[in-house]
Amino acid sequence: MKPYRTVLFVPAHKASWLDKAAEAGADAVCLDLEDSVPEELKPAGREQVAAGVERMAASHPAMGVFVRVNAIGTPHFGNDLEAAVLPGVTGIFAPKVNSAVDVLRYDTMLDFFEQRAGVSGLEYIIPVETIHGIQNCEEIAAASPRVGAMIGPTAEHADIAKAVGFEWSPEGLESMVHRTKIMLATKAAGAHPLTALWERTRDLDGLREFTTRGRKMGFRGQVVLHPTHVPVVNEVFTPDAEAIDFYRGLLETYREAEKRGDGAVMYGDIHVDKAHADKAEEWLARVDELADLNGGV
Repeated sequence: MKPYRTVLFVPAHKASWLDKAAEAGADAVCLDLEDSVPEELKPAGREQVAAGVERMAASHPAMGVFVRVNAIGTPHFGNDLEAAVLPGVTGIFAPKVNSAVDVLRYDTMLDFFEQRAGVSGLEYIIPVETIHGIQNCEEIAAASPRVGAMIGPTAEHADIAKAVGFEWSPEGLESMVHRTKIMLATKAAGAHPLTALWERTRDLDGLREFTTRGRKMGFRGQVVLHPTHVPVVNEVFTPDAEAIDFYRGLLETYREAEKRGDGAVMYGDIHVDKAHADKAEEWLARVDELADLNGGV
């Protein structure tokens, strides 16, 4: 999966809001058929998905487009998945996944709908938002090559708060353990680690602090609820020019030393060896990947 910095939610029955998401510079959008759509409007939401996806694919082809379906076991699941699998969709946002078996259930259905729609290669973003999901996150991450990203969540009022029963704080210490476990499981499977969620739409300073803490933990992107959050989160997850120059210089210095037959060298006040160079090379490769996203670097 591309290293999306921002995945912005848009209620499926209000697909006209996609234009605002695009204007905000979100790397990906997620048309939501689950919690943000009232029960009586879910059929209408499914009908708007196709038009919204087609419009975004034409106007913003670099933007990722996902659809959050209702969970397995709900009466909406099959209809949602059928409506979501169509040309222009990047993948499925798959809620309430409890085990690797759930992922394989998604795979079975998705294989069928992909063949019928003439598409392929759809990926999952999986929010780990249940107790069983947390316990089984390593197996979930490795269950299918379609698992492109997983979310290590914390929120004041969302499903994860209800499931775990923690008392939320802006600092997030109460969710550090499960978020770290999910982040490590995601990276071990070679998937993209996302975090979430900042619910206070007007508190952009708090958002920046929350996002920065997530980046320092090892997350590389975030689910966001409001267009005004997109520029803040994109900036936090975008390496700045000073850091890029630092790692480029480090890598160049090490390679020059390597040519001389030296396995270690000083770079300013820092002792540099192969491990440092490997990190710099990987870090700079991510910069190149980010440059290809909607909005760029």
